Amino acid sequence: MGSFEGMTAVVTGGSAGIGLATAKRLAAEGAHVVITGRRAEQLETAVAEIGDATAVVGDVSVTGDVERLYQQVRELGRGVDVLVANAGTNQVATLEETTEESHDRLFDVNVKGTFLTVQKALPVLNEGASVVLVASTAGGSGTPGQGAYGATKAAVRSYARTWANELSGRGVRVNVVSPGPVDTPLWDEVFGARAEEVKATVAAGLPARRVADPDEVAAAVVFLASSQSSFVDGVELHVDGGMNQV
Repeated sequence: MGSFEGMTAVVTGGSAGIGLATAKRLAAEGAHVVITGRRAEQLETAVAEIGDATAVVGDVSVTGDVERLYQQVRELGRGVDVLVANAGTNQVATLEETTEESHDRLFDVNVKGTFLTVQKALPVLNEGASVVLVASTAGGSGTPGQGAYGATKAAVRSYARTWANELSGRGVRVNVVSPGPVDTPLWDEVFGARAEEVKATVAAGLPARRVADPDEVAAAVVFLASSQSSFVDGVELHVDGGMNQV
């Protein structure tokens, strides 16, 4: 407890799922957490759950929205000590089924959004800050129906390698958490009425025999954000119940 006392953390996509679980953990350990997301009502509910938090409505794929996020951070006057680029979207579609519009939206949110989140943070990113990017095991698994989504997450992983080198002079570490299947609202968004059926099928194929709770992924994010991982830089930490490990 208290590992982030007096620090400021930014968590994109912080109103639900992994982002919300991460924001709650960071706040519980002393950080003031700035969260962003596209739905104002959901953000308000999240702030009530998190406690010491500020919400900024915005879309990470829109430059002006991201700049407004960091303007709010400037007004707090403390800079950013922890940056979690978590916001993302998903779809399940084969090469034949993927439309140009859906392909563009995936890359706008998952790749461009991650890029803008980190680039626009640079003027307020404190020396020795920790950056954690949330990718996915889909970035390296070649799972059918996950081509475009997997490509976006492979790009996120690639960014981390380069940014870890580019930001090392400022003492900034950049790492990646790649979750496997996690019990978040995205299941309902992607699969609709079939969500529980698909989730059960996926869980049956995992060594863990279940999907992850968002808090289990948040624990890995917070570890990489903390001083306990001070000599860990540029890594990809899989949190996947053994899905791609055994």
